[in-house]
Amino acid sequence: MDLVSGIVVFILLWWWALFMVLPFGNKAPEDIPTGHATSAPERPRLLRKMVITTLLASILFAVTYALITSGIFSFRAVSSSLM
Repeated sequence: MDLVSGIVVFILLWWWALFMVLPFGNKAPEDIPTGHATSAPERPRLLRKMVITTLLASILFAVTYALITSGIFSFRAVSSSLM
């Protein structure tokens, strides 16, 4: 896997992990101000969730990188067997 492919894979994994982590720990406030969404979280803790997302994406990227570079799973072998 070259550098550009690695960056693209990491970014995709990061966004995927972010959407998994976002709902954790959210609760709606008891007193909702006028004009605010009723489903808006009271304390979203976005910085904490971004750190957790980065750690999770790094672990997923390490596993993905290991699978691709080890030869256990080869995209070229799969694509050549389909033709």
